[in-house]
Amino acid sequence: MRHLSAIAGRELRSYFVSPVAYVVLVLFAVLGGFFFVASVLSFDANVSQAQQFQAFDFLKDLNLNDHLLMPFYQIMWIVILFLVPGLTMGLFASEKTNGTQELLMTSPITIWELVLGKYLAAAAMVTLLVLMLAAWTGILFLYGEPELLKTLSGLLGLWLIGLTYAAVGCFASSLTRNQLIAFFLALVLLLILWLLAVVADLGAAGGAAAAGSGVSDLLRWLSSADHFEDLMKGLVDTRSLAYFGFMIGTFLLLTKASVESVRWR
Repeated sequence: MRHLSAIAGRELRSYFVSPVAYVVLVLFAVLGGFFFVASVLSFDANVSQAQQFQAFDFLKDLNLNDHLLMPFYQIMWIVILFLVPGLTMGLFASEKTNGTQELLMTSPITIWELVLGKYLAAAAMVTLLVLMLAAWTGILFLYGEPELLKTLSGLLGLWLIGLTYAAVGCFASSLTRNQLIAFFLALVLLLILWLLAVVADLGAAGGAAAAGSGVSDLLRWLSSADHFEDLMKGLVDTRSLAYFGFMIGTFLLLTKASVESVRWR
C-alpha cells in the first residue's frame, strides 16, 4: 500500500485543476447556507408563534436538535445524495476516456491501491463537505445550547452516508467510460438504496406472510434511510455502523472486480 497516498494525492489535485471541486463546493455552500438560514428562521417563527399563543407545553418540547438541526441535516442528506455522484463520476471513467487506464493496469501499483487511492480522494472531499456543515452547526453553540452528543451523532451519520455514497459512485464510475452515464448510474443506485425502506413499508402494509416479512426486514436493513435517521436521533447503534462498513466494503470489492475485469476482456 506504499502507493496509496500518491494515488489519493493525484486524484485530489485533479479535483482542483478542474471545475468539479469548485462547482460542488460552491453549490454545497450556497445550498447549505440557504437551508441553514431557512431552518433558523423557521425555528424562530415557531418559537414566536408559541409565545404569542402561550403554548408553554409546545415551547417546553422545542429544542434545537429535533426542530432545527434534524430537518437541516435531512435536507443536506438529499443534497449530498445528488452531489457525491458528481465527485465520483470521473474517478475511473476519465481514465478510460483519456486512455490512461492501460498504463495504470501495467504499472507497479496493485488494483487495491488504485481503488482505495481514488476512493480516499472522494472520501476526503466528502469529509470537507461535512466539515462545512459542522461549521454552520457550530454557530448554534455560540447562541444556543444544542445537545453536543446528539449533534455529533448527526454529523457522524452524514459523514458515514457520504462515504457510502462515494463507494457506490466509485463502482458506477468503474462500469463505464462516459462520465455522464456514471453520474446517473450512481444516482439511480443511491435512490434505490434510499427507497428500499419505502418498498419494505409497502410490503409490511400489504400484510405479508412470514417469508415476506423476512424480505421486508432485509430491504429495510439494506436501505440507507433508517440507519441515517437513527444516527440523526442520537442512536449510535453498532448495527448502523456495521451497515455502513458493510456497504462501503461491498461496493469497493465490486469496484475492484470491475476494474480487474479489464484484464480479461
